[in-house]
Amino acid sequence: MADGIDRFITVPDGLNLHVRIHGADNGGTPVVCLPGLTRNVLDFEDLARMLAAPPYDRRVIAISSRGRGLSDRDPSPERYTIPIEAGDVISVLDQLGIDSAAFIGTSRGGLILHILAMTHLNRIERLVLNDIGPVLETEGLRQIQGYLGNRPAPSSYAEAADILEATHGAEFPALKQDDWADMAKALYREIDGKLTADFAPDIAAQFRAADLSQPFPDLWAQFALFADKKVMVIRGEHSRLLSRATTDEMARRHSGCTIVEAKGQGHAPLLHLGGLAEAIGAFLGS
Repeated sequence: MADGIDRFITVPDGLNLHVRIHGADNGGTPVVCLPGLTRNVLDFEDLARMLAAPPYDRRVIAISSRGRGLSDRDPSPERYTIPIEAGDVISVLDQLGIDSAAFIGTSRGGLILHILAMTHLNRIERLVLNDIGPVLETEGLRQIQGYLGNRPAPSSYAEAADILEATHGAEFPALKQDDWADMAKALYREIDGKLTADFAPDIAAQFRAADLSQPFPDLWAQFALFADKKVMVIRGEHSRLLSRATTDEMARRHSGCTIVEAKGQGHAPLLHLGGLAEAIGAFLGS
C-alpha cells in the first residue's frame, strides 16, 4: 500500500492542521482517527494502511490536533482544550465533505468523541475508544503527569527508543525492539538538527499543572448518548487510566459495546499489534 496523502486544512481561527489520508479513492463510510494528548497521525500509520487495503478498502483520515506533529502550534496556549479540538474535527470533516464517519479515538481522541456526542452525534456512525472511557483513574493521570515533558532529550532515534522502553517497558512487555524504534520515530522529529518531542511544550505544561487532588468528572451522561451506536472499547491489559471496573460498567450500560483487551500493553495500546487491527477491521466492516 502506498504512503498516505498529506493535506493541511485551515480551521476557523486560522491554524493549519495536518491530515493524512490513506485509501483516498476508496468508498464507503470513511474512518477518522484521533490521536492522544501529545500524539499525531503517525500513531495510526500501520492501522490505516491495513484498513485502506482489501478486504476493508476504507478511506482512513488521521488528524493531528493543533500543536501536535506537523499541525500549527497555537499562539494562545489556553486554546489547547478538548472542546476546541472537537470543533477542529468538525471543521476538517466539513472541508473534506464528510457527513458521517466511523471514529477511532485514542485517549484524548476518545474524550473528543464524548464531546462530539453532545454536539454532533449525527456525524458519528460507530466508534472505537482506545484505552479511554467515562471514568479516568487518578493513578493513570498522575502517571502521565510524571513522565510528560520530563524524559531526557535523546541524541538519536536509537537513544529515543531506549528512553521510551525504559519509561514504559514494564507496562508494554508485548513490544519488541522494532516497536520501540517505530514509536520513537512517531514521537520525535528532527528540528534544527536536534530530536524534539513533536508537540507544543505548552501542552505538557498545561497537563502537568492540572490539579489531580479531586477526581476527574465522569462522562457517563455523554457515554449514554452513544446508546444507538456500535462501540468497541480497547483496554490495555496494564492500563492505569482505564480500569476493568469501568469497561465492565460500559458493557453493562451499553448492550452494543464490545470490550477487547490488548494483551501485554498499557496506556495506550498500539493498534496494529496483537490482532487488534484485525479486530478493528472486523468491527468496522468491509
